[in-house]
Amino acid sequence: MLTPCLGREQTQARLATALASSRWVSIVGPPGSGKTLLARHATAADESTWVNARGMQHADQVLSACLDALDVPPTPGDSAEGALCRAMDGQDTLLVVDGLDLDPSLVGPTFQQVMSATTDARLAVTSVTMAGQPAERVVRVAPFLVPREHEPLSGAAVELFLHRVEAAGGYAIDLDAHAVDVRRLLHATGGLPLLIEQIAVQIALVGVTNVVPTASLSEAVHGSYELLDPDQQLCFRRMAQMTSPVSIDVLAEISGVDRDRASTLAGGLVRRSLLELMPDGRFDMLTPIRRHGQFLTASTDDREQTRSALLTWADRVAPADFNTGAADASWLVDLPVMRSAITTACADPATRTLGYGLANRIFSSLYTSMRARDAVEILEATLVSGDGPAEIGAQVARRAGIAASEVRGTYEGLWLLERADEHALSAPDPDDQLAKNASIRAEMHLDAGALVKAEAEARRALELGAATEITRQAARTLADVQVSRGAFRHATATLTELLAARDHKDERWISLSARTLLARIALEQGRPTEAASAARTVVADARAIAEDRVALLAETLLRHLDPTFVPPAVDRDTLPWAVRIPVLAQDARDLLRNGDLARAAGLAADVVVLADSTGLGRDAVEGRLLLARALLASDDRSQAITTFLAALDRAAEMSMPLRVADALDGLAWVDQQRDLRDSRTLAAAANALRAPRQAASWGYAADQPLAVGRSVPSGWIVDNEFTSAGVEAVVGIFSGATAPETGSVLDRLSNAERQVAERVALGLTSRQIAAELFISPRTVDAHLTHIYRKLDITTRAKLAALVANPG
Repeated sequence: MLTPCLGREQTQARLATALASSRWVSIVGPPGSGKTLLARHATAADESTWVNARGMQHADQVLSACLDALDVPPTPGDSAEGALCRAMDGQDTLLVVDGLDLDPSLVGPTFQQVMSATTDARLAVTSVTMAGQPAERVVRVAPFLVPREHEPLSGAAVELFLHRVEAAGGYAIDLDAHAVDVRRLLHATGGLPLLIEQIAVQIALVGVTNVVPTASLSEAVHGSYELLDPDQQLCFRRMAQMTSPVSIDVLAEISGVDRDRASTLAGGLVRRSLLELMPDGRFDMLTPIRRHGQFLTASTDDREQTRSALLTWADRVAPADFNTGAADASWLVDLPVMRSAITTACADPATRTLGYGLANRIFSSLYTSMRARDAVEILEATLVSGDGPAEIGAQVARRAGIAASEVRGTYEGLWLLERADEHALSAPDPDDQLAKNASIRAEMHLDAGALVKAEAEARRALELGAATEITRQAARTLADVQVSRGAFRHATATLTELLAARDHKDERWISLSARTLLARIALEQGRPTEAASAARTVVADARAIAEDRVALLAETLLRHLDPTFVPPAVDRDTLPWAVRIPVLAQDARDLLRNGDLARAAGLAADVVVLADSTGLGRDAVEGRLLLARALLASDDRSQAITTFLAALDRAAEMSMPLRVADALDGLAWVDQQRDLRDSRTLAAAANALRAPRQAASWGYAADQPLAVGRSVPSGWIVDNEFTSAGVEAVVGIFSGATAPETGSVLDRLSNAERQVAERVALGLTSRQIAAELFISPRTVDAHLTHIYRKLDITTRAKLAALVANPG
């Protein structure tokens, strides 16, 4: 239940009108004027999402907090501004950024961009000053008017004063008898509600004649502090050391009391307006009150005692083992506190070993709960604090690399693996640590499509490591590389040897993944029944031991092989990118199979954009092949050709000959429809790539029979690989197949980009354009980025003008 908002009826009415008529409202006023309470009352009946911005010193912290509150993590390579625009567009919620201590002008341009790029995003900000942006509407919250000498003791300030005295347990004030004292005290508050509350609480405790007037909030807070008992004073001082909200468990730890006593202490401080109880049950302090509390500890040991208590708490609640951790761990609600404890521990060489250990131990919980961004930020901060224990340091750097690759893009974690190598050289068993680093590096290269590098790192891991889980993982990665390169005989030998070894409990996912690769080989070699049976068995076995990631990838393969298979429901948005993108690609295949061409093409375009932005090169090739097929089915041959050619170029560069063959099949079919002789040559090249690998055409390639020529031009294929000369020759065949130019600057745009540009000119937002074109808002923004670069412009307004006058 909200505290009554006494004496603010007119301000509440103005705020209600502003929120009803404007999409961005800033509630501004001095500290202690009651801005947050007004905002809570104004949004009580509305759907709202709150962001606690107190203490944040950088704009990116505010934006990250907004995205966290909206539960919309940015895509790797995506900007926080773009992600926030997409997150808020079309959402029936009011985003409230409360207690913005940062200069609003630093985040104002971003909020203005959100307003400009969306049609229904709504924002409220509480701050001491305005941002000064065109879309912003300001509601000012002034201090209450205090009755002057000749005026009666009435009005909002007096009403609040009397109410708070009574609420704090004080006797009713006789205004006639104490008129001089009441006027004196109210005049000293300047009409600030928080100061009036502080004075009222003091009166309730010691009487109206014994309270000394205060000229500042700091003096009022100090007066209230002096009336606390010793335990409450200690709790207040310790809370002032915290820079983020805390749960009752943390409050108990830093106060040195049990949970029940902590609840009593916190309740007393809340009643005295020295502490705030947040809607989620955590406790926080207003910035000016915290500032005074920190001033009080200048000559005490509270800072050191709080630091020690936080480290004790963190050590107790963090998982005991660095390989275990649950997504529902109770300490996750205090993640900012845990982060602060780790940072504090790492800053001191005497406790840095503990800090490294804590960072390592909480990783599994963060990764399991899909908090990879938090994980990489904590682990990176740990690494830059100074060198820790070599073996733990290597693992922290390695895990930071894994998280960075997932959050920011495939290769964004490579520098962290280099740091892991530095730690490994000082570890008790350097080769073991270097083998683990090489294995992770091989996975990164594999995801990126750098297959030659991936194979080299996998073999290095096998050479350095003993017969442990890491060498089996490296063998699995090597087999995956071999499958991608079409080296099925070598892949089968690698997988057979891997499966012959005994599984340990923590290694069963490796065997399941190996069996999924064997199913893929069966599919590539034209044995779909065997492939489906193998995939189905992997799904059952993986689900039985809760290996959900492996199970989901096997299910994705099975969906392609058996259209009647119905997988369990899964929230795509919660999946890691390396899993989400293949799942989305199969969703697009299902749409194409069912004849929903527009949605299939839109989702395939999303897959391409996501794969490119996350650096998942193999998935980007698969996505382009799928998109080209969807475009062909939609009779958009011009764009299908350019998409096939892009897939051909990338697949050849990555040494993925069977995907090169798929692209050649698509291009051959286009030429065959136009009765051109080149179609036979292209089909012959595709066959020549498959034959030595005993591979068969499958999927869409198998659905469209092609007439095959007798030979392949010299230089196209060398050592069973498609050459760059071959790619150039194929591109030359189709160099005149695109739409003729009109002399307009818009000729530089692809068909998809032009569709987006035309809708921007109509005034549609990214979300509205996405709905019309059956693509995601993220893909619309990616097209806009390409459009701006091609046309050398920076705004939607300039794009709209070019569309209107394209000469």
